[in-house]
Amino acid sequence: MIKNLIFDFGKVLVDYDFGRFFRRYIPDGERCMRFVPVLYNEELQRALDREVRPFDEIMEEVIRNSREFEPEIRIFCERYQEIITQEVPGMRELLLQLKSEGYKLYGLTNWCSKVYDTIKQFEIFELLDGYIISSEEKVIKPEAAIYQRLFEKFSLKPEECVFADDRPENIEGGKAVGMAGIVFKDAKQYEQELRLMINQ
Repeated sequence: MIKNLIFDFGKVLVDYDFGRFFRRYIPDGERCMRFVPVLYNEELQRALDREVRPFDEIMEEVIRNSREFEPEIRIFCERYQEIITQEVPGMRELLLQLKSEGYKLYGLTNWCSKVYDTIKQFEIFELLDGYIISSEEKVIKPEAAIYQRLFEKFSLKPEECVFADDRPENIEGGKAVGMAGIVFKDAKQYEQELRLMINQ
């Protein structure tokens, strides 16, 4: 029986737009194209999500390795919250409905420590009964350990959980430890797939 609904944060509860952010502060298109890979790359994103070292320390190293873009990197650090654009349409209403039906709602996200500013900024996070954040745990999806931390912290049984994430590999990571999952596209698609699971 499904009792607990688990949600990724980025692209599931709140939306973000790196491209719009970079274009706003780097109007020179050619320079912007050269700069984007400096910050928006898998290696750095994984380091920030795991945050074994503090965010500021990681970013100072990025600056040392990319002096040409120091002004833009510092803008990124200072104005990070502007990357997060809005709550994902329809999700707050859906979470309210699911909560009223008796489901427990939890978050499970790969995000650096800047996530706490986002949590304060958007009311949708108040609907969660708890959450696990990778930078706090020092493990990231789809590693098995982060899902186990979720189960242990909130005394959840994997078979009673459904996980929503926009990245298929993270859903597969959840399935590997016994939790059902839905690759998230939008609120309507998620609810349709969830209702099918519930009614099986």
